[in-house]
Amino acid sequence: MSAPYRDRVDAGRQLAALLRDFAHRDDLLVLGLPRGGVPVAHEVARALGAPLDVFVVRKLGLPGHDELAMGAIASGGVRLVNDDVVNTFGVTADEIARVAAREERELERRERLYRGDGRPPPVVTGRTVLLVDDGLATGASMRAAVEALRAQHPKAIVVAVPVAPAESCDVLRGVADDVVCALTPEPFDAVGLWYDDFRQTTDEEVHELLARTHA
Repeated sequence: MSAPYRDRVDAGRQLAALLRDFAHRDDLLVLGLPRGGVPVAHEVARALGAPLDVFVVRKLGLPGHDELAMGAIASGGVRLVNDDVVNTFGVTADEIARVAAREERELERRERLYRGDGRPPPVVTGRTVLLVDDGLATGASMRAAVEALRAQHPKAIVVAVPVAPAESCDVLRGVADDVVCALTPEPFDAVGLWYDDFRQTTDEEVHELLARTHA
């Protein structure tokens, strides 16, 4: 039996149908989380007549336990630190600085690659932002993105994804202004199970989609 989505393009088109109320709003901005969220966001932006850009987020992994986030950095020079995690594990300022420096290099690399034409990051202040990914598992990266965007004072942040566990969507409703999860299957298992084609999106594909949009 085929999955609900053929690929990320199909997922974006189906997701866009649930976001029709946002179409052609003057203050609307669609941001995709690289890499996999960008093809989905591209279809959403095209359907809604909205500008598209990327919002790069890098998790700050706890030293020795990289899977546990002690914070995040994001496009626009935003840095967030989870004081509860830092205090619980006794992380020093030097340790935070070392991890942040490493992740900032990767974030800057991606920003340069995606903005090869010298485009500055988008202005978020006062705008309604649709923050799009190809799906959520725990939702940790999306939550970091929402919190980082909040620091730039948008009018509203709406998280939109094709598939996610219901509990992850519920958690995000506590930080975003609205959350649109097209499918919340149970059991969930993994994002890729809900796509026929879930091959990895490349940096080059992200750059091409952005260049095509801004052309």
